[in-house]
Amino acid sequence: MLYLHSMGHFNPENVLSNKFLEELDIGTTNDWIMERVGIQTRRTVLPLDYIKKTKNINPLESFSIRQYKNSQMGARAARMALERASLTPADIGMLIAGTSSPDNIAPAEASAMAAELGIEAACFDLNSSCSTFGMHVNLIMRMQPELLTPYILLIGAESPTRSVNYSDRNSAILFGDGAIAAVVSTKIPARAAFVSGDFDSRPSEWRKVGIDGDWTFHQEGKAIQVFAVKTTTEYLKVLQDQYASAARRLIFIGHQANLTMLKSVCKRREIKPENHWYNVDQFGNTGCCGAPASLSMHWDEIQPGDNIAMVIVGAGLTWTYMMLKVENEP
Repeated sequence: MLYLHSMGHFNPENVLSNKFLEELDIGTTNDWIMERVGIQTRRTVLPLDYIKKTKNINPLESFSIRQYKNSQMGARAARMALERASLTPADIGMLIAGTSSPDNIAPAEASAMAAELGIEAACFDLNSSCSTFGMHVNLIMRMQPELLTPYILLIGAESPTRSVNYSDRNSAILFGDGAIAAVVSTKIPARAAFVSGDFDSRPSEWRKVGIDGDWTFHQEGKAIQVFAVKTTTEYLKVLQDQYASAARRLIFIGHQANLTMLKSVCKRREIKPENHWYNVDQFGNTGCCGAPASLSMHWDEIQPGDNIAMVIVGAGLTWTYMMLKVENEP
């Protein structure tokens, strides 16, 4: 069991609306976007004027003009999580970070994030692309509790818009930037706890989606969508079969890549609209931050008796799933 004390999130202020993308004259319209992915707006660390002028044809140039580093976004999300948990940076004994769009090759981004927060503690990166948050949770659940510090801080920060070629309408419509944080503990009880989870991978298909060495994004869109829908549906069923009957309500949170895909999963597994939490329509695909940010954005709404099923897929190909149970105050 892994206690979840709080969540935090942050998204940059610059909004990539469908109208903005239409004005780039790349052959896309609001109707075309909404029909395919259901995304209305996204956030970016890049200045909008820069995107208009260059369409980010050379993504390596974006590093010098971005308005937030990953460490800065991660720290903002972490401060929200710490405040919600009534903790300070001094209470954190370990920090684990992850991203599929890092600011640097070395050292670990966890070091930069810890420094930004003034945390002097053990820190390291664990990256599994979009499924990173689930991998963090599953890793800690398998560690020896007596060897861990009382409070652990998990951070994900993504800026995939730096890798997007905004002359390509297929990738331009998908991505947004942001960060998430979670305060967890194997020792200190909280009203919410991850009670089960697992993960797996299909490495033979690792080439189907990713960001290459020249920092450009690529994917086999149709194949990835089929994989995401099938895998999410399968493991949501696993969680439903085990936990739905005893829940006051069972809430589903999936990887925030495509609202059309998520609605397809909900239809297959008979998830009511009010029990489907998502943010992809307003923030786009924020990689490893999308699913946990959905939980953070609904943090004040969770109630005793809620069972929250999270199924997250990612490049690799990887997937994780876990059940978060909410009880009365500890």
